[in-house]
Amino acid sequence: MLRSNLDDPHDPTEYPEEERVGEEMLQRWIAELLRPLLERYLNGDGGRAPTFVGADQFIYYRPREPKRRFAPDIYVIPHLPPDTRVKTWKTWREGRAPIFALEIVSNKWRKDYECVPEVCAEAGIDELIVFDPTWAERPRRDGAQFQAFRRQVDGAFTCVERHDGDRVRSATLGIWFRVKGSGNDTRLRIALDPDGEVFVPTGEEAERIKKDAALAQLRELEARLARLEADADR
Repeated sequence: MLRSNLDDPHDPTEYPEEERVGEEMLQRWIAELLRPLLERYLNGDGGRAPTFVGADQFIYYRPREPKRRFAPDIYVIPHLPPDTRVKTWKTWREGRAPIFALEIVSNKWRKDYECVPEVCAEAGIDELIVFDPTWAERPRRDGAQFQAFRRQVDGAFTCVERHDGDRVRSATLGIWFRVKGSGNDTRLRIALDPDGEVFVPTGEEAERIKKDAALAQLRELEARLARLEADADR
């Protein structure tokens, strides 16, 4: 774990590890499916191991200022083992911020639309994607299903995409996030091809694919054996 010489062992500041905050269930369902899916892809199929994919831990980005924090619904830290026990992440101590954050808009939509991008800009995040699964219900004209913010060469943190389409590409991770389902069944999935059409299977889907392939192979062997027995009879 990287550390910088800005870490002060005598800092008396308290940095809370958690805060009791209500969470909308749709937000939780989306994150519960996506976080392990992203972790599995980035540490296996994606060939970028090790990569830590966290959720809801506090990211502190100013020493001695515990209010300078945020807790992304999902965030990514490369070159950190996925089984690392992260209680909080202090960017000045670790020497880096997460490279990616995803925020799922909740009932507190003003915070997610207005405050989260500003905080990510201050914290040094490279890319932020804001996903609003119920954007059409928001009482604001600039509501959007997807917003993508990226760090520019000059250091500016800019909104580069805002639209109501069903997918958005993460330039930092090299993948697509794509909406599947609607209403309470709305979920975010990962897609890999240039058009965002080829999905990374969930663990359950991958297991079913393996079983289907094994069954197809068994049926082929049975058919071949039947042909051999028929030839022998003739």
